[in-house]
Amino acid sequence: MMHRLALIAILATGLAGCAVDRQTGKSTAAGAAAGAASGAVIGLFGGNWLGSVGLGAAAGATSGFVYDQIRKAD
Repeated sequence: MMHRLALIAILATGLAGCAVDRQTGKSTAAGAAAGAASGAVIGLFGGNWLGSVGLGAAAGATSGFVYDQIRKAD
């Protein structure tokens, strides 16, 4: 169940990145990469490596997107 949720979150994030400008896409991708790396490290110690990578990537992409939108609003 957790793997399916992580896969859905990753796919939704990837599709959301298609309708934004270049800078937003870069911020989202950078956040996803950082989140995936963090999730991989946590997963190595916690045991659920793939789920941690997926959830980390989804959380990182969301954070990168939100950060970009806040920065544009200022």
